[in-house]
Amino acid sequence: MGEDKTYTISDLAREFAVTTRTIRFYEEKGLLSPSRNGQHRIFGKQDHARLELILRGKRAGLSLEESREIIDMYDPEGDNYKQYQFLLTKVDERQAQLESQLEDIKLLIKGLQEVRERCTRALNDIARPRAAKQ
Repeated sequence: MGEDKTYTISDLAREFAVTTRTIRFYEEKGLLSPSRNGQHRIFGKQDHARLELILRGKRAGLSLEESREIIDMYDPEGDNYKQYQFLLTKVDERQAQLESQLEDIKLLIKGLQEVRERCTRALNDIARPRAAKQ
């Protein structure tokens, strides 16, 4: 019975804590392919799994196109070696990018601390003569 499970757009939105607009966006991009019953979208287990993978990819910093490539590489009959290799490459690239950004942020924070120290010293130098006059 779990094989035939279907979901409405509201079901998916609620389960994955996204808006229905987000789901329609992924559908417009060709990432999800619900069937239709009149005006109603009917999502199956494949769409459910694809949405879960898209959102995981998003949390990992992958672009929608990268997520699409990874998802489209899936072969239910194979070992998915190429898919895992590609994903590992993307994860490594994203991690390297974030580590570089982290170093940049650390340098910016150090620069701000230096500016704070100079301003504090300047204010203290200004405050001493003022306090002496009073």
